[in-house]
Amino acid sequence: MRPLPRPDLEPQPIAYRDFLELAPKFEWMDGYLFDPPYSHQERRRLLAILLVNEGLIRTVQLASGERWLEALKQVYGGDKSGRYVTCEEFLDRASEDILVSKRHRDIADFLISVMRTFVEQRDLGIVLSAPFQMKLEQGREPDLLFVAKEHLTRLQETCLDGPADLVVEIVSPEGAGRDRNRFASLSYARGEKFYEYEAGGVTEYWLIDPQKERAEFYQLRDGQYQQVAPDAEGIYCPAVLPGFWLRVEWLWQEPLPRTLDVLRELGVL
Repeated sequence: MRPLPRPDLEPQPIAYRDFLELAPKFEWMDGYLFDPPYSHQERRRLLAILLVNEGLIRTVQLASGERWLEALKQVYGGDKSGRYVTCEEFLDRASEDILVSKRHRDIADFLISVMRTFVEQRDLGIVLSAPFQMKLEQGREPDLLFVAKEHLTRLQETCLDGPADLVVEIVSPEGAGRDRNRFASLSYARGEKFYEYEAGGVTEYWLIDPQKERAEFYQLRDGQYQQVAPDAEGIYCPAVLPGFWLRVEWLWQEPLPRTLDVLRELGVL
C-alpha cells in the first residue's frame, strides 16, 4: 500500500484536534460531504485534510463502512459497474487531490500577494482571500475577491453582502464542470457559479485552470459576461483595476515569479 500523503503538501485550515472539539464525529462531516452546495473539490479537500492530519485508520473510524461508501460516491462519483473503490485507489485519488491543491494554493497565494500590495499602494479598495463568503443568490467562497473602494459598504464582518468587483476562481480537474463548458476543467467553473456571478453583478470573473494552463477572463457588459482575451504579448488588463496588468504565463511558471520582481514590473516598487 502506498504511504499516506505528507502534511506539508496541503495547507491545513483547521487542526484535527480542533475539528474534533468543534464536532467530534461523522455528524459534522455528514453535512459537508452530502450537502448539495458543496463541490466535489470541497468535499475532497476535507477528506485530504483528515487523511493528512490523522491517517486512514482513525479517519474511517469516524463512521460506519456503509456511511463511508455513501460519502465516497458523493465525493468521487458512482462507479457504473457498481464495484467498490479499493483502499489503494482511494489513497491514489486523495494524494492527487492534495497535489492539485498545492499548485492551486500556490497560484492563489501569488495572485493575492501581488494584487493586495498593488491595491493597497494605489488605495483602490481591498483584496480578500478564501475562506471569505460572498453572498449573492447563495454564499460563495472564491479564491480571491477584490472590492473597489466605492463598494466597501458591502463588506461585513463575516461576509461580503453583495457582488465583488472581481472574483478569481482557480479550478481543479473535478471542479472544472461546475464553473461552464468548453475545456474539461474549466467547464465546471463556467456553469452554475458563472451564471450566478453574472446575474449577481460581479463585474469581472477570472477562471484559471493550472492543469491545462488556460485562463479565461470575463467582463460584465450590459448584464452579460463577455470574454476578453489577453493581448498579443499575453498580457491581460482588468477593467476594474486601473494600472494593473497580468502576464498570463507567470501563472504557469515553476517556481512562480517572485512577488517583489512582479511588483517592480508593475511599477509599485
